[in-house]
Amino acid sequence: MECRRVLRETGEPVRFRVRDVEIGGETPVVIVGPCSIEDRDMIIETAEAIKRIFVDKHGFRNVVIRGGAWKPRTSPYSFQGHGARALEWLREAGDKVGLPVATEVMDPRDVATAAEYVDIIWVGARNMQNTPLLRELAKAGKPVLLKRHFGATINEWLCSAEYLLAGGLEEVALVERGTRGFNEYARFSLDITVVPIIKEISRLPVIVDVSHPAGKRSLVPPLARAALAAGAHGIMMEVHPSPDKALSDSKQQLPFKMLEELVDQLRGAGLI
Repeated sequence: MECRRVLRETGEPVRFRVRDVEIGGETPVVIVGPCSIEDRDMIIETAEAIKRIFVDKHGFRNVVIRGGAWKPRTSPYSFQGHGARALEWLREAGDKVGLPVATEVMDPRDVATAAEYVDIIWVGARNMQNTPLLRELAKAGKPVLLKRHFGATINEWLCSAEYLLAGGLEEVALVERGTRGFNEYARFSLDITVVPIIKEISRLPVIVDVSHPAGKRSLVPPLARAALAAGAHGIMMEVHPSPDKALSDSKQQLPFKMLEELVDQLRGAGLI
């Protein structure tokens, strides 16, 4: 494999800090928030609920608030996000509760704008091999979470990450979010085997998006437990004040009560 910077044998395991949050360390990170930032009040309400559940109740601070500003939707008629204006709301929400924030970028032209507001940028599955975007992100210098495309091999995923490392960016983590298979009862098939595989062959942290393979909220808690039990460096999931009214991914987003119950379980089991 010619993409060698990502391999475990070529350097120390990658771990990095974003404000008070560590990614790639002993404590798993939880990246949580709405699929889309629908308005200012909604993201602030969500951030306050996240702080109450994780920080105030459990004293767990290894948390990042996620929120989509630009949305890659299957249909051109679906809600596409509020763009840069949503980033202002996200930054305000993060500052209000003292937690770092993350968003997805799809277009290289939006990288500089996003970098002004957020602490972490993630690359969605559809853009895993968008090499102009990867090169621009490497130049921006913000930590990047790289999601695996649902049809990509592990080597293809790692070589996409290599673009970031070759561009001088070391603060990179991989995100597994499910593959396209024959499971008719879930949105995607969560490839849990990649967690120990990546930890064995790569020096990059591996995080699991437990919302997108689920496709419905009842499957999120068991997938979260499975990912952490398998040794993932963290999980990524979606929550919403009123999921059934959400403008995107309404079926898989957790209400706050369900999130609190899940966090209680994860803390009780010693998984976070």
